[in-house]
Amino acid sequence: MSNLLTRLRSYNKKDDRGIMANLRCILVDNKKHRAWPALNRLGVDIKDDVSAFVAGLFATHHEEISIGNFGNTCKAIEQSKGETRSDNKLTPTERRFQHLLTAKKGHELRERVLRMVLMAKSKGVPVNYVQLETDLKFWNDHIKTEWATDFWAQNANLDTKEDI
Repeated sequence: MSNLLTRLRSYNKKDDRGIMANLRCILVDNKKHRAWPALNRLGVDIKDDVSAFVAGLFATHHEEISIGNFGNTCKAIEQSKGETRSDNKLTPTERRFQHLLTAKKGHELRERVLRMVLMAKSKGVPVNYVQLETDLKFWNDHIKTEWATDFWAQNANLDTKEDI
C-alpha cells in the first residue's frame, strides 16, 4: 500500500479541507506553489510529479477502491452513463479512453487522466489510486494494454451474458 495514500486517507478522515484544497492546486499550473507546503507535510518530494498529481486527484475525488486499474474505472464511467455500444461506432467514453491510451507520459497524460477522474467523480465511480500511481510512474505499452484489456474485456463479457 502506498504511504502517500495512507497519509491522504488520514487527512481525509480528519476532514482537513484546507490541506485538500491546497492539494487540488497542484492540478492548476499557476497555482502549484500553493500545494507545495501540503505535499511537504505528506512527505512527497515536490519534484515527484506523479505522486503530487495523484495527491491532487485524491483531494478532488476521494472515493477509492482497492481492486482494478484505470481501465476498470473508465468502463464503470461508461456503464454509469448508460452508453451503449454500436458495432461500427465508439461510445464517447470509448473515444476518450482511446485518446487517453495514446497520451504521452507527462502533461498530456495527466490532463486526460484528470478529465476521466472528474467524470468518475460526477458519476460516483471510485478510483484505485494506489494502482493509478504505480501505472502513471511506469507508463508504457504493457500498462496501456492492461487498461485496454480490462476496459474492453468487460464489454465482451457483458455481450456474452446478454446473448445467453
